Amino acid sequence: MMKTFLFAVALASLALAGGCAKGGNGVVPPPVTIVVTISSPSDVNALALYPTEPVTLTATVSNSTTTAVTWSLSGTSCTGSACGTLTPTTPAPTPATANYVAPATPVSGVTVTATLAADATKTGTLQMNVAAVTTDVAPATLSVGPGLTQTFTAVAVPDAAGTQTFVWSCRANGVKCANFTQDPNVSGLAYYTAQDNCSVSGCVRISAAATLDPTACTTTPKNCTVGKATPVISRVSGTYAFRFSGYDSSNHATAVVGTFTALNGTITSGVEDELTSSGLAQNSITGGSYTPTSSDKNNSNNAGTLTLTLPSGVHPNQYQVVLDGAGDIETIESDGHGTGSGIAQLSSDPTQVFTGDQTFAFGFTGVDNAGNRVGYAGLIPMDGAGNVVGGLMDVNDSGQSSNNVCLAPPCTVAGSYSPNGNGSWHLTLTSPVNMAFDFFISSGTISKTTPLTFYAISTDPGLNPAVSGTMVLQDSTQTYNNAAFKGTSVSALTGTGPNATCAAPPCTNVSLTLGTTDGSGNFSGQFDQNNAGTILSAAQFPPATGSNSYTYAAAGTPPTGRYVFNLLGDPTAKTVVAPLPFVLYASGANRGFLLDQSSSSVMTGTMSPQGKTAFGFPGSALPSTFAAATTSSGSYAVDAIAANLLLTWVNTGTCTAMCVNGTQYDAATVNTGGVPLAGAYTPQPTGNFTIALTTPSANYVIYPLDTSGCTSQSPVCAVLDFLMMDVDKTNPNASIIFAQQ
Repeated sequence: MMKTFLFAVALASLALAGGCAKGGNGVVPPPVTIVVTISSPSDVNALALYPTEPVTLTATVSNSTTTAVTWSLSGTSCTGSACGTLTPTTPAPTPATANYVAPATPVSGVTVTATLAADATKTGTLQMNVAAVTTDVAPATLSVGPGLTQTFTAVAVPDAAGTQTFVWSCRANGVKCANFTQDPNVSGLAYYTAQDNCSVSGCVRISAAATLDPTACTTTPKNCTVGKATPVISRVSGTYAFRFSGYDSSNHATAVVGTFTALNGTITSGVEDELTSSGLAQNSITGGSYTPTSSDKNNSNNAGTLTLTLPSGVHPNQYQVVLDGAGDIETIESDGHGTGSGIAQLSSDPTQVFTGDQTFAFGFTGVDNAGNRVGYAGLIPMDGAGNVVGGLMDVNDSGQSSNNVCLAPPCTVAGSYSPNGNGSWHLTLTSPVNMAFDFFISSGTISKTTPLTFYAISTDPGLNPAVSGTMVLQDSTQTYNNAAFKGTSVSALTGTGPNATCAAPPCTNVSLTLGTTDGSGNFSGQFDQNNAGTILSAAQFPPATGSNSYTYAAAGTPPTGRYVFNLLGDPTAKTVVAPLPFVLYASGANRGFLLDQSSSSVMTGTMSPQGKTAFGFPGSALPSTFAAATTSSGSYAVDAIAANLLLTWVNTGTCTAMCVNGTQYDAATVNTGGVPLAGAYTPQPTGNFTIALTTPSANYVIYPLDTSGCTSQSPVCAVLDFLMMDVDKTNPNASIIFAQQ
C-alpha cells in the first residue's frame, strides 16, 4: 500500500514539473537587456552635457546570441539636428558604439535608443540634457583699495567644459573699467586695479562668458556668477577683535587677545591682553597702520603689514597679513622677536551680546604653571544678568584629565561676568577653581549659521594655566543627543609630538579628519595625520574587519552638548591601534571644540560641518584667491606662514590642469616680499584634495569646509573655506593651515 502511494506522488510531481517547464529543460531564460551608457569620457554626467560636447555611447547587450543594434535619436523638445548628431561606429564593434555630438543650443529631453537588430522589441535608452555652460567668477564680493590689484578667476561648469576660453567684462557704474586686463596665458584669470570713480557697494561688476556658450550670461543671467567689487580708501577700517598665539625669541609660549580701531588704514586706538613667560600684561594700543604690500603685483589687494604702537619693548607689534574677501585679516609675526600666527575680524554689534540666556562653547590651549601643554574645552552659560551657572569643563594637563583645575571631569563651571569698560569683558569663575579671563567680542550674530564669537585669554596665569582661545554661541534650538550629529564634518587637531623619539624635538602631532556621523552613534570616514613626520594618509575608519570602535555618544541627562568621540588611532595597521577618546563640546550640529582626554599630545581643535555634493567636490569648485595662514601650533619649531593662494582650473606651461600659484610669507621671507608659489592641486574621490608644490617644495592635503552652491542639483559649486596640512615625512613640525576665499 505504501509503495503504491509513493508511486502516485512521484507521478504527480512529474506532471507538475512538466506543466512548469519553459524551453523544454525546466529553466526560465533570463530576459534580453540593452544598457546604453556614456563610455568616454567616463566621468560625464548625461544630464548635464555642455553645448557641442562630443561623447562616445556604448550599447551593452546581455543574454542574447547577437549584439548588433540600430541607433536612433529623438527628443521631447527638439527634432532632427536640434537634438544633436548621432553617428554609429562602422564597422560595428562588440559591444556596439556610436558617437554623439550635442547641439550648439541647450536642450532637454534628448533620448538615444539602441534597438536589437535581431528583435525590434528589445531596446535600451539613455536620457540626456544639454545644459547652458555656467561660468563662475571668484571672489564673488570684496573691497579693493586704491591702486591695488585683485586677481579674479573664472571657471566653466560642467567641468568637462573647463578647457574652453572666456571673454571678460568689467564695468564700473556701467562704464568700462579703467584698468582691467585678462591674463595672456590663462584665459580664466584676470586682474582688476581700483582706479574707478565709484563708491557704491558692488559698483564694479566683473563677469566672464564662455566662448563655447557666449549668450548664457545674457539670456539666462543665473548661469553666471558675477564678481562684485567695491573700491575703498583702505581695506582695513573699523573696530576689530584679534587673537595671536606663538612663541617669543626664547621659545616661550605667548598669546595675545585684544581689539583695535582703524580709520582707513590708520590705527587710532586699542587695547590688548598679553600672556608671556613673565605673566600677564595689559597694554594700550595708541596708534599704528595697515600698509599694503605693493610687491605682490597680482594680489597687492590681499597682502600687507599691520603695525601696532605698543609700549616700548612689547612684542609682537608688527604682523605680515593676508586678507580674504570678507576683510578678515590673517596674521603672522614679522617683527623679528618671535613667531606665531593669528586672526583679526571686524567686531559684531555689541547689542546682540548677552540678550537673555546664551550658552557659549569654548576651546582654550596654552601651558600650565610648569610650562607644559594644556587644553580646555567646555560650556559657559551666561544668563544676561552677569551670572554663569551650570557650565561644564574638561581639562587635559600634560596627558592628565584629572588635574589641579578639574579633579573629576566633567567639572561644574560657575561664576560671573562684567564689562571692563575698554571694549572687553571680564569672566570670573568660582568653580571648578577660582579663575579669571578677559574676552573680546569678535564676529557673528545670534543666528545659528553665523554664531557670535569671542576671543578669550586667562588673566591669572600665576595661579592657573595660561590659556587663550575662542568662545562660540551655542545653537539653542538643538537637542544635543546622538541624532543631532548626523552629517559630514571636518575635524582639525593640533598637539605636541612624541618628543622622546622624534628626530628634531620639539615636534607636533596634527591631523585632519573627514567624518560622517549617522545619528545613531557610529562614526566613519578618513583622516590624514602627521605625527612628528610619521604619516597616515587617507586612513579609512572604521577598519574593514573587526568591531567598530569609532563611535560617538552624547553625555549627560538631559544632554547639554558634551559628547565623547573616538578619533585617530591606526585603523590600517595589521594590529589595529585603537582610536583616542576625545571630548567634544558642541556649538551646533556637527560643530564644536575637541579635546583629547588622555594623551600627552594634548590635542585640541575644532569640528566644523562640511557641505558637499553627492559626488564629491568637482575640480572647478576650488579656483579663486584665498588668504591662508597657520593656526595655533604645538611647537616653537613650526614655521608660521601666511599666503595668498591663487588656484586656477586651467593653465598653461608647467601646470596644465588645476594649478596653484600665489605668494607665501614666512619668518625667512616676510621682510623680503615672500616667495612665489607654484604647483598643482588634484581632487580625490573622497571629496578632498591634494596639493603638490614645486616652489617651495611641499605636499599638502586639503579638506574643504564651507561651500556655496554645492548640491547635486546646482551647476556652480564653490569652496569658500578649507583646511590644509603638510604631509611630508621630512617635516616633523607640521601645522594646520586655514584658508578663506
